[in-house]
Amino acid sequence: MARCGAGLCCCCCGERESRTPEELTILGETHEEEDEILPRKDYESLDYDRCINDPYLEILESMDNKKAQRYEAVKWVLVFAIGVCTGLVGLFVDFFVRLFTQLKFQLVQSSVEECTEKGCLALSLLELLGLNLTFVFLASLLVLIQPVAAGSGIPEIKCYLNGVKVPGVVRLRTVVCKATGVLFSVAGGLFVGKEGPMIHSGAVVGAGLPQFQSISLRKIQLNFPYFRSDRDKRDFVSAGAAAGVAAAFGAPIGGTLFSLEEGSSFWNQGLTWKVLFCSMAATFTLNFFRSGIQFGSWGSFQLPGLLNFGEFKCSESDKKCHLWTAVDLGFFILMGIVGGLLGATFNCLNKRLAKYRMRNVHPKPKLVRVLESLLVSLTTTVMVFVASMVLGECRQMSSSRHSGNDTLSLQVISEDPNSSIKTFFCPNETYNDMATLFFNPQESAILQLFHQDGTFSPITLSLFFLLYFLLSCWTYGISVPSGLFVPSLLCGAAFGRLVANLLKSYIGLDHIYSGTFALIGAAAFLGGVVRMTISLTVILIESTNEIAYGLPIMITLMVAKWTGDFFNKGIYDIHVNLRGVPLLEWETGVEMDKLRASDIMEPNLTYVYPHTRIQSLVSILRTTVHHAFPVVTENRGNEREFMKGNQLISNNIKFKKSSILTRAGEQRKRSQSMKSYPSSELRNMCDEHIATEEPPEKEDLLQQMLERRYTPYPNLYPDQSPSEEWTMEERFRPLTFHGLILRSQLVTLLDRGVCYSESQSSASQPRLSHAEMSEDYPRYPDIHDLDLTLLNPRMIVDVTPYMNPSPFTVSPNTHVSQVFNLFRTMGLRHLPVVNAVGEVVGIITRHNLTHEFLQARLRQHYQTI
Repeated sequence: MARCGAGLCCCCCGERESRTPEELTILGETHEEEDEILPRKDYESLDYDRCINDPYLEILESMDNKKAQRYEAVKWVLVFAIGVCTGLVGLFVDFFVRLFTQLKFQLVQSSVEECTEKGCLALSLLELLGLNLTFVFLASLLVLIQPVAAGSGIPEIKCYLNGVKVPGVVRLRTVVCKATGVLFSVAGGLFVGKEGPMIHSGAVVGAGLPQFQSISLRKIQLNFPYFRSDRDKRDFVSAGAAAGVAAAFGAPIGGTLFSLEEGSSFWNQGLTWKVLFCSMAATFTLNFFRSGIQFGSWGSFQLPGLLNFGEFKCSESDKKCHLWTAVDLGFFILMGIVGGLLGATFNCLNKRLAKYRMRNVHPKPKLVRVLESLLVSLTTTVMVFVASMVLGECRQMSSSRHSGNDTLSLQVISEDPNSSIKTFFCPNETYNDMATLFFNPQESAILQLFHQDGTFSPITLSLFFLLYFLLSCWTYGISVPSGLFVPSLLCGAAFGRLVANLLKSYIGLDHIYSGTFALIGAAAFLGGVVRMTISLTVILIESTNEIAYGLPIMITLMVAKWTGDFFNKGIYDIHVNLRGVPLLEWETGVEMDKLRASDIMEPNLTYVYPHTRIQSLVSILRTTVHHAFPVVTENRGNEREFMKGNQLISNNIKFKKSSILTRAGEQRKRSQSMKSYPSSELRNMCDEHIATEEPPEKEDLLQQMLERRYTPYPNLYPDQSPSEEWTMEERFRPLTFHGLILRSQLVTLLDRGVCYSESQSSASQPRLSHAEMSEDYPRYPDIHDLDLTLLNPRMIVDVTPYMNPSPFTVSPNTHVSQVFNLFRTMGLRHLPVVNAVGEVVGIITRHNLTHEFLQARLRQHYQTI
């Protein structure tokens, strides 16, 4: 049975296929061709709300200050371990990428130099094609093993931290395929980066390490009953994602801000400190090993991240040079506008490509995805080879290149300053500028654009930018692990360097520093594509080690974001929307406050009673896809008659009376006007010894029930199904809300035989501890997989010790903005709507708060005015 997603309507929606066209229109799921959301998938919501039930309270009662301190200490140790492991994953990826890339370029360079004289360049191209296609083929095969490993993984992690569970996104198999596949993708010459997948890899490490178990490797199964909830896992995933950013860019503070800005919907001071500590551990772990391996200087910490921007510093011989001046800010703002336009164009083209793939590539056999990846690799390799051989210019090697800042910059690239210079088809003392950009690792090409002075012609930069723009756009989205940060930085750096060359050549601004304009161009284009502001500003500042760049980078990113947002969303948000993930934004629009909770809630409830027969629970679980059920009792005036001869009904009514005893006593002391209150269990209790008033007329009763938005409910007998012969009172019978029980909890109770016989007291029912209730987390058994033959269907389950008796609730008159803020900031999965007298009238899930659903309800609201 397909599960209702994520809360697409986790507790209250049926399967999508059962919706009528009218319902789809109301839900906003019919769009024009341009805005169509392509094949939707059901996603589950993560449950961040803490269930304060009896097993949980037993843990609190047994925990003293020492145990709490030990618990917190274990958490810090795990956070540190996540950072270290993420750094080691980055080291693994970086080491093999460098190894494969160096071997490939050395082989191709020697072949080109040899074939230039013999006239066998076609053989050199075939060698390059053979290596690249092999690497890309291996990367595609890994994605076939774990499809969620494709792409950068940032959209998936953003969804996870927002509260949506994407299937398989944090599994061990995912991080293995992701880390191994991305090194093959980068080594295969595709225009992708390894920094984005590092964020996904760190998040997977954060999710899996504290569990001490693995579904892929079932032998890894340690008895560690702690941190087995979505609430705890979310904190570790936040730390892991931040560690991935820190390892990729050497930016621990930027990683912390990235996790806060782009991911988590819930944050607190303690989590900030843990995330920063995890990011620091990842940065210095990677720095320690990379510095020791590459320079043999263990403990020197010379390489903070996978991507190093080098040192921005004017040559000592150039007294007029400044990194940037106040006059340059005007050019930076213009570059931000152009970067936003370019980013919006990039996102628009990539969105169309993604739609085409979803319609024409993904439905076909998986081999077609591999063939598409090989086609992209083939095209990229041929264009790079031809552009380097035909379009490159032979430029004179300047002697100044070996002095001052340029020498320092090149030493960052490699131990040999001349190793990054490619002399394909060029005579002595000259080099091929196009080949120098294309036949080097992307990080080396970025450093060339940042730190080399006057080494690339405007024509070369223009052609390089155009090719990289188009091929990167085509590449992002194919079935290989791929990042977008480095291609965007490289593309933007070429744009910025081109602007600097034009300003020097045609306007005569000789004082400008070309590296600054390359950096600003990289920030403008990257900001126009991903639309990040705070975190990206800090990441770039930490990567440059130059605080003076803070103001121009921040202004450029803000302008690029504002310009791009005028046309479309960021690239990650676009891919999230195309997949139909119910992502919740930071806040709702002002116009949404015209709606109330009663306007967006789902009124058709499926619920359980405090004491319910096993056959009823099994029927409910097998015939619905809801993930939570309100626990309710009914309000009846003739309770005494129903209590006679039926132990099940008697238990339910006794529970209702016991649970409201204090409240009922308080109500007796209130004014006599309480008698006129709408029907509820309180009035029944108050009037227990008072003669009942005359029933209202039929029309008044019907009007009252319709105004209070009651909906059809089954009667008290769990064994009976809805009947068309119900009276109006039965159809609109009010229900007293007592708590919320999850599907996973009900299945666990049935699986472990927690029940009692009708001839016995509910006290005879076995009790489960919190560890036993969460033992199967995160893969709880399905109701269809249980062997219930040993259970008597007439046995009764008392769910009250295991339900959440105090979930967050809202009034039907609560404004949508308040509902949205409560739901998002607290990380809820279900939000019951309870009226003033404690009766549940509906429920709100993630689906009811998505932008599309709210827009549809707002249009419906205007139509009824």
